[in-house]
Amino acid sequence: MAPKRKYWSAGVTQKSDALDLEHHAFTLRNPRRIALSLKRSAVRSRRRKAGPYQSAMSMLNFYVNRAGKNLPAGRKHVLTQAKTELRRLFGRE
Repeated sequence: MAPKRKYWSAGVTQKSDALDLEHHAFTLRNPRRIALSLKRSAVRSRRRKAGPYQSAMSMLNFYVNRAGKNLPAGRKHVLTQAKTELRRLFGRE
């Protein structure tokens, strides 16, 4: 049996000091729910090094960038909309 392949990016989303993510935050289908989940996680987290907005946006951008070309267009669109929602929730429009 081949050894299990480990991706460093998966470890970052699970154990990052940026914030403690809610389970399956990026698999939600509604951009607003994704943004609300990230905001909740960022505000509650005691491990983040930056402000809540920056930590939440950084984690969302990290996820989109690491998925790269493997991310389906529809999924990428939802995550891009989640960025807009996150800005709105933090009053950064």
